[in-house]
Amino acid sequence: MRLILGSGSPRRRELLAQIGVTPDDIRPPDIDETPLKAELPRVYCMRMAVEKAAAVQAGSGDLVLCADTTVAAGRRILGKPEDAAEAADFLYLLSGRRHRVITAVAMKLGDRLWKKDVVNHVKFKRLSDEDVSAYLCSGEWQGKAGGYAIQGIGGAFIPWISGSFTGIVGLPLAETVGLLTAAGYPVTLEGNAA
Repeated sequence: MRLILGSGSPRRRELLAQIGVTPDDIRPPDIDETPLKAELPRVYCMRMAVEKAAAVQAGSGDLVLCADTTVAAGRRILGKPEDAAEAADFLYLLSGRRHRVITAVAMKLGDRLWKKDVVNHVKFKRLSDEDVSAYLCSGEWQGKAGGYAIQGIGGAFIPWISGSFTGIVGLPLAETVGLLTAAGYPVTLEGNAA
């Protein structure tokens, strides 16, 4: 069985490597990621993961793994910021508050589909103007849901999480291993032990 990762995210490749899984091919899907009117964040996130899996061209014996990570402030979906101004808006919105980071994983093999989502809670410290300015200058916000990366400099803003750290980064490993196993893909968990 070949594994196709339907994502261009280097973080997802790194997370898979932690559990000893190397995709045979990488095929990022090109889909419209616009939320539907009044769509709730969790529903949106799962819809994105499933649509990504459906969009990846694969043979009948290929297992396709796709994921979507969505940051939610209440019912509001915070996607990848278009520019630094939107990233600043997101950071100020999250400042001093708790929010949710939802990651949905979808795997398809032929006409079979396995899916799972994980909802994590994240608390931001209160950010100063200097914090926001320095973070924007770092460029780390680019291409990140909610405009930040917990695994980078953005981790300095987060005193508390509840849930899966790897799910917040972009691929919840415990759940991903469960889905891979359910689909018949061998996971040995040998990883890169030091």
